[in-house]
Order: sequence, then C-alpha cells, then structure tokens
Amino acid sequence: MTDNRLKDLALEVLGCFISALGTYSFAVVAQVPVTGVAGIGAILYHLWGLPIGMTNILLNIPIVLVCFRLLGRGFFLRSVRCMVLFAFFTDFVLPALPVYSGDRLLAAVCGGVVMGIGDALIYMQNSSTGGLDFVTMAIKVKHPHMPFGNLTFGAAMAVIIANGLVFRDVDAIIYGILLNFLASTVINKMMFGFNSCMLAMIVTEDGPAVCAAIDEAVDRGSTILKAYGGYKQERRDVVLCACSSKQLYEIEKLVKRMDPASFTIMLQANEVQGEGFRRLVLGKGEEKK
Repeated sequence: MTDNRLKDLALEVLGCFISALGTYSFAVVAQVPVTGVAGIGAILYHLWGLPIGMTNILLNIPIVLVCFRLLGRGFFLRSVRCMVLFAFFTDFVLPALPVYSGDRLLAAVCGGVVMGIGDALIYMQNSSTGGLDFVTMAIKVKHPHMPFGNLTFGAAMAVIIANGLVFRDVDAIIYGILLNFLASTVINKMMFGFNSCMLAMIVTEDGPAVCAAIDEAVDRGSTILKAYGGYKQERRDVVLCACSSKQLYEIEKLVKRMDPASFTIMLQANEVQGEGFRRLVLGKGEEKK
C-alpha cells in the first residue's frame, strides 16, 4: 500500500471517528436530531434501543443499490468501509467513553461543528458514510455547481422535522436545524472554502512587466487581456491573476509601486481549478492534485 493510500485511509478512519463522536457523544445523548439515515437510526434508538450503527448499515442497503451505478465501484467500496467504521465507533467504542451531558444548545453547537469536520474529512477522501450522503453525492455529480453543504442540509430537513414530530418536541427541531446548519457550513468551508482564492484584475499600461513582477514576487502565473478605455479609447492591458488573500496583498503593494496610475479590482473566487490549485472530484472520479 502506497503512502498516499495509507494517508487517505488514516483520514477516513479519523473522519469516521470524529463524525461518530459528534453524532453519538453530542447529538444523540442530547436528543438533537442529526442528518439522514443516521438521524433515522437515532429515532429508532430512542424508541426501541436499536443500535445506531447497525441500523445505519441496514437502512443503507436499498440506497446503495440505487446509487451504485452513478457513483461507481471505487466510491461504493470506500463508502462501505466508512459505514462499517462509523457503525463500529458508534456501537462499540463511543458508548464506553464519556459523553457530553451539559446544555442542550451547546450540545447542538459542538455536535454540528464536530460532525461537520468529520464528514468533510470523509468527503474529501471521495467517500461517504452512506445513506443520504449517497443521494447528495449523486446530485453533486449531476449538478457540480451546487454547494455540497447546502445539499446535505436540505436532505437533513425531512429527518429533523420527523424527529420533532415523533417525540413531539419543537425544541428538537430548532436544535436540529442549528446543528445541521453548522455541520453544512463547516463542510462547505473545509471542502471548498479553504481552496477559495482571490482574483486580481489589474488595468495597467505595461501588462508584461506586471506579470513578470507578480511571477517573481509570489510565484503566480497571470494572463493578459487587451482592452481599451471607454472614454479616451486608449489601449490598456488587463492582467488577471488568481491567488490567495495573502498573495493578493503583496500583489496590490507591488502594482501600486510599479504603476501608481493602475486600476486594481479584487474579487472573491469560490473555487479555482487548474495548475497550482487543488481540485476535489466527487463520485466516480478521483481527487486531482
């Protein structure tokens, strides 16, 4: 097994443990609804004491069969591994460890953040814990522009409402919405937010000189577009450069020093794909570096 595979496997195990920790040690013990099939398992656990992990695996079988073709064999095998790990941690490891027994609001907040971190680690290895993850992954493959955290939050709402209705607990619905909103926010931030960047658009008279200076200062490539001023119709260069926030600050200082008459526009880019930027491909594909 290569070092990269060992690293991916270690992150999967860590992600499953963290996700199970947020689910069992914070949400379930405080009776805060959690997402998807795990949420259904939590309802059955509170009603009849059924083990959450094993229930999660059994409920996943029909969903797996439906989504298998779209998501591919590799994703399926990794997800089965994560389902088993999640069930193991939830049913055997965490019940033997201390759980949070404090304020219900704090349980929802901490559970949402912890679950989000764990789920994001799993998703970033192009895997899942099954259940509605399969459904949201399938939607993401078909519609890659849709934010993944938003999909998981939308899929969770039905389970949250069902939990509140079953236990006649309106507070549970409110806490469940909070928990899953936090989890989806953390997922979005970890999966895509850390890879977001800034886009600098620099209008200058000497594009090649600016490009060379940017390359030397922050080791970033750039692109020159030919343009004309709207008023005087004078020729200008527009330099485009995708970079980090820190690099943008350096570029801004550099350009102002080189060309005080330049015009710089700074934009937030949600995701950049290409050389020098990390890309996450969900479903059948593998993660590209």
